Amino acid sequence: MNDTQTENKTSGLEIISFFLGEQVFSVNIMAVREIRGWAPATPLAHAPNHVLGVINLRGTVIPVIDMALRLGLAAIEPTERSAIIVTGIRDQLVGLLVDNVSDMVTVTEDEIQSVPEVGATEIQRMTTAIIAKDKQMISHLDLDSLLDEEGELAA
Repeated sequence: MNDTQTENKTSGLEIISFFLGEQVFSVNIMAVREIRGWAPATPLAHAPNHVLGVINLRGTVIPVIDMALRLGLAAIEPTERSAIIVTGIRDQLVGLLVDNVSDMVTVTEDEIQSVPEVGATEIQRMTTAIIAKDKQMISHLDLDSLLDEEGELAA
């Protein structure tokens, strides 16, 4: 086997995994701009309940989403381990509040499985794959589904 074939076999999807309660989720590392510690957000009137508000990121105001609420789980009670993952979604910066960031890993094709059809929940609609990695089942999320067709934070 030559080096190119070896590279193709070992290259894979680079992800950042994080916890929401006891569940592990991930996003593509290429969408992540930075990971910040928890900072309270300034609430916005009439925003969907999963939008905590906005924060100032070096002069740019960005919305912060409670990812647990967005996925239909119990709201996050921020702690010193909580983090805001700043992501780029459709040319817009968005902060994702998570319980804590777990790992940055590369997953191979054989670790990526399709999502089973068990109902039309928010988690399933936003999940593009299930990753079986190191005895964990990681739900890989589609960040574009956080926004509606007009690019606004979906309700």
